[in-house]
Amino acid sequence: MNFSTPVSKIPYVGPSYQKKLEKLKIKNVGDLLFHFPSQYEDISKKTFISSISSKGKFIILGEIINTSSGRTSRKNLSYSQITLQDKTGEIDAVWFNQPYLSRYLKEGELLLIFGNTNFYNNTLQFINPLYERIKAKNLLEEKIMPVYPETRGVSSKWLRFIIRLVLQKLEITETLPLEIIKEKNLYPLGKALKEIHFPSSFSFLKEAQKRFAFERVLLLQLSVLHQKIKLSEEKGISIKVDIEKVQDLVSALPFTLTDAQKKSSWQIIKDIEKDIPMNRLLEGEVGSGKTIVAVIASLVVINAGYQVAIMAPTEVLAKQHFDEIAKLLWRFKIDSGLLTGKKDKLRSKKLKGDTVEISKEKLIKKTTEGDLPLLVGTHSLIQEKVKFKNLALVVLDEQHRFGVEQRAKLCLKKGFGIPHLLSMTATPIPRTLALTVYGDLDLSVIREMPKERKKIITRLISPKKRQEAYNFIKKEIKKGRQAFFICPRIEESDNAKQSVWSDLKSVEIEKERLDKEVFPDLRVEMLHGKMKSTTKEKVMKDFKNKKIDILVSTSVIEVGIDIRNASVMVIEGSEMFGLSQLHQFRGRVGRGEFQSYCFLFTNSNKEKTKKRLEALLTSKDGFELAEKDLELRGPGDFLGSRQWGAADFTMTALKDRTLVEETRETAKGILEKDPSLKKNALLKKRILSLKQKLHLE
Repeated sequence: MNFSTPVSKIPYVGPSYQKKLEKLKIKNVGDLLFHFPSQYEDISKKTFISSISSKGKFIILGEIINTSSGRTSRKNLSYSQITLQDKTGEIDAVWFNQPYLSRYLKEGELLLIFGNTNFYNNTLQFINPLYERIKAKNLLEEKIMPVYPETRGVSSKWLRFIIRLVLQKLEITETLPLEIIKEKNLYPLGKALKEIHFPSSFSFLKEAQKRFAFERVLLLQLSVLHQKIKLSEEKGISIKVDIEKVQDLVSALPFTLTDAQKKSSWQIIKDIEKDIPMNRLLEGEVGSGKTIVAVIASLVVINAGYQVAIMAPTEVLAKQHFDEIAKLLWRFKIDSGLLTGKKDKLRSKKLKGDTVEISKEKLIKKTTEGDLPLLVGTHSLIQEKVKFKNLALVVLDEQHRFGVEQRAKLCLKKGFGIPHLLSMTATPIPRTLALTVYGDLDLSVIREMPKERKKIITRLISPKKRQEAYNFIKKEIKKGRQAFFICPRIEESDNAKQSVWSDLKSVEIEKERLDKEVFPDLRVEMLHGKMKSTTKEKVMKDFKNKKIDILVSTSVIEVGIDIRNASVMVIEGSEMFGLSQLHQFRGRVGRGEFQSYCFLFTNSNKEKTKKRLEALLTSKDGFELAEKDLELRGPGDFLGSRQWGAADFTMTALKDRTLVEETRETAKGILEKDPSLKKNALLKKRILSLKQKLHLE
């Protein structure tokens, strides 16, 4: 048995369990063994039942003396209940919505329980605790019990049984070079796997986690650096730059470029002059002026006789880019098109600068034949039928990955060079993530804001101050301004009522409440991702044309929407968002000449939440907030823990600058000796597996 062995070959894993394991993304032995515990219980700290007199977390060992089941009278929930006894007393344990437990757990069995106690009908009992049936003496000798991420039908108990079995049968081949293990004083793979799943002690567990944290970050570094090497070997398109054209564009602008915009533009120009495909990420504050940098790059490429594709994450933003960019480039008589899959548009010399709707077929034909220098759109640009005759630049907004293969597919001519790539983001990236996750991208940074922009006044609003805030918002709107209200959910649902989201505002309900109860004399409308594109477009157009006073929206408003008359941003359930995301919401106002305000509404009275949100009041710099967010919430806030599927300790490792820099140097050393990783086949295999899971392209 080795890492590639399918789970179907593991004893006791039949078709039913195979389907269940697939929900946990476990298809082979390697996936199973790298499905690390999410927590560990110190079962050596057992408590006698008579010592439990209050709410808290406890571990007890007792004999089952009674089992029962039924349904609750209030919510009609099914429950299973047992009574446990040790030499000092008795206590009940209750599980809701698990009726099978009353049949599974038998009287006379020895049971280890760990979990929280609470009062129910004035009686102290365990509520939904974890448990372990004790059949073998050796289980009592173990002091630390691993608890795994589970799915229906796959419990931690079952995973412990199967993983123990697999570790006994597994042929373990080391994946890291032996000299690195020795140099970094890391556990060998076999020992690390045993200690991560069945720790001898917490100090041994820490050493095992150290090995896997180092390995995970190293694999990530190798993946992005290997990608960079591969890209440098590809044939690019060398662009001849006409600086006079750039000067014509810049001199016609109604504003002066900042030094950071000039520097970023120059870095991009120097990149596209080379015959190596550019792979650059332009990061900048909300409203710092990234779009004009993309326009300068586009003009240079189009002027040299090539095509440009600009891709945005939403139809609303794609249309906004089309309107802004096509207008700026029209002075150079550059034709442009908008392809979104709904309403496709064209602006061309023949139309004398006007915009008309055009069929998708005609737009794609013009692109394929090279008659359309600039095409703006959503993901519809990467449809199979969309081809470019001579595409030399792809600009991505808020999507940092676009692989060589994807770029090559857009080109019509085989053998034509790989287009240059410019990604843009308004989410400043912390240094440790820039060195790992985005390590294959060259960075350009715009930190300074246009001088004419006023600082946005930000306030944390408690429930008591809510009405006061509403009165202020009404005064602002009476002055002719507009306001955004951001909500975490779209609609009310039965499931939501029983979850942590239940007291948060949904867009539909909040729109109704604001419209009828709070601002009955104002025009309130809503916007969210589930609406038809024609409806969304109309709402945004009406808001831009001041036909709407208050727009209630989901986070769809976060990226790129530009309404210069809006001066108030209200964020409901602000504690549910990361600092970087809140900063982006805030950046949707203050884009005009008016003083603007951001109100963070929260019902949370937790000190930790208050402290985190207060960081937004004192800091006006998105880069500083990004670092703070990484420190307080971890990399999952930036990357999505679910997509990573990584244990907490490996995610936390990405906050450790020393480890990140150490693994980067190690990765460089490996690739200098073995650029194609021919001598490190197992390492290469792990990297390919990681890339598939992380979607690095």
